[in-house]
Amino acid sequence: MKTILHKSDTRGHADHGWLNSYHSFSFANYHNPDRMNFGVLRVLNDDMVAAGRGFGTHPHSNMEIISIPLEGDLQHMDDMGNSTVIKSGDVQVMSAGTGVSHSEHNKNKNELVKFLQIWVIPNKKDVVPRYDQISIKNIETKNSFYQILSPNEDDNGVWIHQDAWFHLGDYESDKTDSYSIKKEGNGVYIFVLEGDIVVNDQNLNKRDGYGIWETDSFTLHSNSTAKVLVMEVPMNS
Repeated sequence: MKTILHKSDTRGHADHGWLNSYHSFSFANYHNPDRMNFGVLRVLNDDMVAAGRGFGTHPHSNMEIISIPLEGDLQHMDDMGNSTVIKSGDVQVMSAGTGVSHSEHNKNKNELVKFLQIWVIPNKKDVVPRYDQISIKNIETKNSFYQILSPNEDDNGVWIHQDAWFHLGDYESDKTDSYSIKKEGNGVYIFVLEGDIVVNDQNLNKRDGYGIWETDSFTLHSNSTAKVLVMEVPMNS
């Protein structure tokens, strides 16, 4: 088994006033040659957008882009004709493929929007652009991992063009759970949203990231109430 630990205070940071963002991997003006990606997981940004502000229209291509809102309401618009709002309890996915332009704004005038912006390198190039969003209210569980993303359109959660699986875990204190790798050769990147956990023998705290590969499974124990995002991805990027 191989591992890599990214403590929360080692992430890249950019404060633009309207946007306060922490980067687990190299992004924009933050460049760390040792933290370019974890397999095909290319971007994990922990974003906070000021009231009434947001990202103007900008293009993407050949990337799977996943947004997971944590607080507030995020207004999405794109050149595919979508105009939607995502909020905590939703998951949004956009397959950029041959090219798509979109904008994201804080819909509210008096509170922050907090969300995770995640980019995954696809296993197919130049696909037809696609947008989807779901509520996870009907699939979320307590004290065990539940799937929010997979390669399969008919599975729980959203789907992407990659052999990747994302799970959330929402734990009470002093609970134990385990996770088994879905596909041989994949690794998992564990991101602690809230609380304190132990993965195998590694203590992790809020906003820490921990990568594990060349293993079949891992065990998690919650030392407090905790929320965790597990991203299983191919390691060959």
